[in-house]
Amino acid sequence: MKTVVAAALGECVHVAGVMNFLRLAESAGWRTIFLGPAVPVEEVLNAARREQADLVGVSYRLTPETGERLLAQFAEAADDLRERGVRFAFGGTPPVAERAARMGFFERVFDGHDSAEEVLAYLKGQSQVGQEESDYPQTTVERIAWKAPFPLLRHHFGLPDLEETRAGIARIAEARALDVISLGIDQDAQENFFHPERQDVRRRGAGGVPVRSADDYRLLYQASRRGNFPLLRTYSGTDDFIRLAEMYLETIHIAWCAIPLFWFNQMDGRGPWDLEGSIREHQQVMAWYGARGIPVELNEPHHWGMRDAPDVVFVVSAYLAAYNARAFGVKDYIAQLMFNSPPGLSDAMDLAKMLAVLELIAPLEGPEFRIWRQTRTGLLSYPLDPVAARAHLVASVYLQMALHPHIVHVVGHTEAHHAATAEDVIEACGLARRSIENALQGAPDMTADPRVVARKDELVREAHITLQAMVNLAGSESRDPLADPACLARAVQSGILDAPQLRNNPFARGAVRTQIVNGACLAVDEMGRPLSEAERLASFLQ
Repeated sequence: MKTVVAAALGECVHVAGVMNFLRLAESAGWRTIFLGPAVPVEEVLNAARREQADLVGVSYRLTPETGERLLAQFAEAADDLRERGVRFAFGGTPPVAERAARMGFFERVFDGHDSAEEVLAYLKGQSQVGQEESDYPQTTVERIAWKAPFPLLRHHFGLPDLEETRAGIARIAEARALDVISLGIDQDAQENFFHPERQDVRRRGAGGVPVRSADDYRLLYQASRRGNFPLLRTYSGTDDFIRLAEMYLETIHIAWCAIPLFWFNQMDGRGPWDLEGSIREHQQVMAWYGARGIPVELNEPHHWGMRDAPDVVFVVSAYLAAYNARAFGVKDYIAQLMFNSPPGLSDAMDLAKMLAVLELIAPLEGPEFRIWRQTRTGLLSYPLDPVAARAHLVASVYLQMALHPHIVHVVGHTEAHHAATAEDVIEACGLARRSIENALQGAPDMTADPRVVARKDELVREAHITLQAMVNLAGSESRDPLADPACLARAVQSGILDAPQLRNNPFARGAVRTQIVNGACLAVDEMGRPLSEAERLASFLQ
């Protein structure tokens, strides 16, 4: 184990930066020695010799002129240690850091603008930021390991103009705001990319960037080849799924596939396929990506939550998503956990729901099926007031950190007003990053709250009842009803999986009533009385 000795030098008593540096060093596996505030030069160097330090970190935050003289004295006295291979790093205010950098003695100088991720990368022995593409892992799983304990940051970005989107991607990459840029493409690109005859010029740019050729995707990818070289991904489309997948892999080196199980079809008006047909197509897409070792995310449960489905249906759909991913050969599964869906949930009940999802899918994990946790703020939960929206983003991300996510999908605070610009994305990621750093410094364990645990246990029990009802509905006609498109479609058509906003939908029952009760979204009867899952299912299943 390598050792780092650190102190505030000379008469400087400001040690907050030193302590943050040492906390990060500990997370990177270093043995840390804190010498305290206002430590004389010789005392620092004697400690470095005594502890056989591999790295010495010093800080100074007072007058630049005084600091420059003190650092020159320090460098001269430390020359023997430097010749023996001991490394030296400095942290201070920008004026002092500028003078420290000019000396050429310190291997790395931090002036307060460096993110915690950048400091951690240095302590892990990774290259300095912003050098070459090879300095940044270009696959999802490698980048997760590289950045730990910090989660990857992801954000949607796509403006109605191709050139504006290209320029925005370049700005986001240069700002090193994101690890993953999710290209938001317009509806015509999702459904009719290979069918120009079906495209409607009046819909151009509706919902995202109007990409119309493989070269458009290559243009956007090239814009990201700077800064921290973020990964790119995009929607899997609503038709011609495999052709799109092949193009995404060739043009943007897609970081992972994101596709639903039950959605983006005639049921929600976002695609040409009927329910059962789209389930079969989506399963084939999972298999295609799985065979190539590319991670797959099923952006499934929040579609139920955003339609006011009971919490138990949200949980069951999350299990079905993971189950199908494994059944169709996915090796790395990204479990998406959208909080605030529906928006009226309390934090405690929201957290319990996510813990129930994770407990249910955990037994699926093994050497051939790894689960990566991705959290996000609810699309429909943002207030219009910009100040309140910023506060909501920060609070939501802090709650999400209780799940120790591998990826945080940042949903911009402008969501209720307009699609995020590059500047909005950069600001939102800065807000999220600060919340993440605060949580990683030592957040309380909110998952241990007795109310959270009790609700989590209740949801797990209820989910097993729902899943068994699906198996019973299939009978003996299917060897694997939870992965059989016909059985899955029948679960929706019969009402086992249901949501109030599916009323009058030709593919669903739409009969369930829900209500927020004590912070949870529950199925209720005509009088508003909460129903257990057994009671709800018994009301229409024979």
